[in-house]
Amino acid sequence: MIVVKDPAIKSVRDLKGKKVAGPKGTILHQLLAAALEKEGMSVKDVQFVQMDLPSGANALSNGSVDAALLAGPAAYNTLASGARMLRNGEGLVDATIVIATTEKFMKQYPKAVETFMAAHKKSIEWMKKNPQAAKEMTQKETGLPMAGVEAMYPWYDFDPRIRKADIEELVRTQQFMLDNGLQRKKIDDVRKLVK
Repeated sequence: MIVVKDPAIKSVRDLKGKKVAGPKGTILHQLLAAALEKEGMSVKDVQFVQMDLPSGANALSNGSVDAALLAGPAAYNTLASGARMLRNGEGLVDATIVIATTEKFMKQYPKAVETFMAAHKKSIEWMKKNPQAAKEMTQKETGLPMAGVEAMYPWYDFDPRIRKADIEELVRTQQFMLDNGLQRKKIDDVRKLVK
């Protein structure tokens, strides 16, 4: 999400010329680009400052930047401290998170890939059967209060299945990466990457 503190920033359009911190080449960067594009702008219309999530949250808190691209605990804690969400990804981007490896690694270590994927599947199944224990584990690992974990839990989709909409989002993500010089070569059919 795009998070701000300044009450004068009421819309994405108000970010023109402002400093926006966030992690380059991520879904959050893609969200910024999509939100600006919807307003007839581009990332070139803001002063984009490459920062990880905790640094971006701190920079927003101390006034070094005008907006921060945040997710997870950094977003929750920053909102809880008085900042506000200017824009989320709804209707703009869908955070499609994937597990990736190279074809070379898959061929060289098929058992490791199989073991990893089986463990991932088992952990997702455990989370579904034990939601309270999963939330308690999340609380312990993130340091968030349980209210924060409860508030954020619906933000995430833990379903490992890849659907048509996920493939479409991967195509859009690839275009974002190409347009921003973050990927050199276009993959003609991203479906071929999905196993």
